[in-house]
Amino acid sequence: IKLISACRNLTFCPLKAYNPDMDDRKIEISRADERDIPRTGALLLQVNNVHAAIRPDLFFRGGRKYTDEALSQLLHDETRPVFAARRNGILIGYAFCKHETHDGTNEPRHTTLYIDDLCVEESERGTGVGRALYEHVLAYARMNGFYNVTLNVWEGNGSALKFYQSLGLKVQKYGMEIIL
Repeated sequence: IKLISACRNLTFCPLKAYNPDMDDRKIEISRADERDIPRTGALLLQVNNVHAAIRPDLFFRGGRKYTDEALSQLLHDETRPVFAARRNGILIGYAFCKHETHDGTNEPRHTTLYIDDLCVEESERGTGVGRALYEHVLAYARMNGFYNVTLNVWEGNGSALKFYQSLGLKVQKYGMEIIL
């Protein structure tokens, strides 16, 4: 998979997002870097708490998916791009992605860009940041020859489901469980 490394540099990122309807509320999107770790941690906490409210049996309130050390390593993994949305230089959202290769054993050989996590600061939700992040992820996937973009939504997270449906995503499969 050919990677677009230019997205590490905000000034030259061919995928920079700008919503002209927001004028002074301009959103800039680029690859996340070390300066984003503190705010990313705060956003990870917000996501975790949404999940903990839905599934307290699987998520601890006040937890985070990644430590600062894990985030630092992740930011340097070219197969797991993390995109940061900033307004006035401040991180207000992110999209954690992961390259997945399907080897062609029982399905056509292809690559998927999986959105592992997409979060927008609570105070910024509904302002177009999530849509801009998603469109940025789509542009990255298209430029790098991915077949599709996928993500998961937890049962009970109706606002996320509605948001992703508004972006045109469709159900690919259902994950089911029985608690013993």
